[in-house]
Amino acid sequence: MTRSADANARARRGRPPKGTSQLSKDAIVDATLKVIDTDGVTAVSMRSVARFLGVDAKSLYNHVDGKDGLLDAVTEHLLGGVSIPPPTGDLRIDLPAIADAFRNRALLHPETAPLVLTRQLASFEGLAPVEALLGVLRSAGCPIEESVQLMRVLVASLIGTLLREVQAGPALGISDEDGIAARQNTLEDSGLPHVIEAAPRLARFDRDAEYEYAVQAATALVLERIKASQA
Repeated sequence: MTRSADANARARRGRPPKGTSQLSKDAIVDATLKVIDTDGVTAVSMRSVARFLGVDAKSLYNHVDGKDGLLDAVTEHLLGGVSIPPPTGDLRIDLPAIADAFRNRALLHPETAPLVLTRQLASFEGLAPVEALLGVLRSAGCPIEESVQLMRVLVASLIGTLLREVQAGPALGISDEDGIAARQNTLEDSGLPHVIEAAPRLARFDRDAEYEYAVQAATALVLERIKASQA
């Protein structure tokens, strides 16, 4: 057997080629992120990650519990890396600051955004952003039940905005001038009066402006609901 064939055989049996690092959870998370970045969350499987690492899929089970374990580990890695700033006691500052911290982290791997809504995590890393949001809301005098509901609304709004930012921009509006003009003409030819009226705005998509508006709207909603709960 040639040297290269021997190395390939070892990889297939789940042993990294000689001279490479031993398989670890960190390496598996990194490989899973690369699969997601390239082909999306739906492409994640034990086989696809193992293929990227050059090992047998069975060897991954020593570190993660199947596909769900892969996705949980990735989500915990992302959330655990969110740099949440210390609270100031002012919701108008604290909520946007948490949103900004999450957005900065999520945009490193934008295809992973849906995982935050779908994974049920129990680790310290996974729950740290939840704790931060609840802490800000409770410190502002928001009742516990209302805090949970508002937290879910905030997270859903933020994730939706991020998904629109990284995936749906071309469908919702375009940034280059030629594309804007073409899109505006299409909208104006729709025959729908409100669409025609809004065509100049609908044809444009400013990611930063859309994000800022969404965060401000969500913050205003929270302030309104807290005020109503205290009335």
